Amino acid sequence: MKTPARLQSLIDEGLIDTVVRQLMSGKEAMVYVVRRGDETLCAKIYKEATQRSFRQAVDYTENRKVKNTRQARAMAKGTKFGREVTEAAWQSAEVDALYRLAAAGVRVPAPHNFWDGVLLMELVTDAGGDAAPRLNDVAFAPEQARTHHATLLTEVVRMLCAGVVHGDLSEFNVLLAADGPVIIDLPQAVDAAGNNHARRMLLRDVANLRGFFGQFAPELLATHYGEEIWQLYEQGALRPGSTLTGVFVRQAGAVDLEGVLREVGDARAEEAARRLRLQTRS
Repeated sequence: MKTPARLQSLIDEGLIDTVVRQLMSGKEAMVYVVRRGDETLCAKIYKEATQRSFRQAVDYTENRKVKNTRQARAMAKGTKFGREVTEAAWQSAEVDALYRLAAAGVRVPAPHNFWDGVLLMELVTDAGGDAAPRLNDVAFAPEQARTHHATLLTEVVRMLCAGVVHGDLSEFNVLLAADGPVIIDLPQAVDAAGNNHARRMLLRDVANLRGFFGQFAPELLATHYGEEIWQLYEQGALRPGSTLTGVFVRQAGAVDLEGVLREVGDARAEEAARRLRLQTRS
């Protein structure tokens, strides 16, 4: 196939040899299968902000670090330079998260390089050696659903112990590899301790997993792992091997009405986005 212009610089630098095919085009990036020597990898080309359907909401970019105060001021003012800095921070967020999570043993694609706005990483494959499908493209028996749900909860806990919340985790952002689920798409990942919306995002991530796997194993719909995980995290008691029950008893007290309304709004927006993705894929 004809080499995309954004990948030519990787060939020129000797980072890859050839482009095999386009793997997918998503809301934030295009992904290609590439070759480097005997290795088959994937190259993720980030779309420009104006071309992405996923917007850089302030909830996600809150407290993201930049090199200096000049960049921070420019980002706050929304100048051309500030938008360029914001875009660079958006792209590097996934790179940073991948290296951080891979080092913590989280099941994510192994990162190889980041060059000229292109992320070069492991190609996740199925048992046949083909590109692994997303969860939303697979149907499961109840026992399989319970097993994969438990595996992903373990990964969510491991991520949180590493200080990261995915922020957009769902069946569309998990691949089913030969040896189990692998979490992908992390440019919206947030710092658990530095982002005021981290708790809400984690609860939404876990609720998305519950809703998806609950289609195949309905008993999962009655669980409250998100609240349990966050409570352990706040107490400083969360560990990668923490035993979870799925049971959470809410403490009586004043109701945070604004927070409740925000969560309802987020749930509605997520459902609308889910339906739009399904319509787009059908």
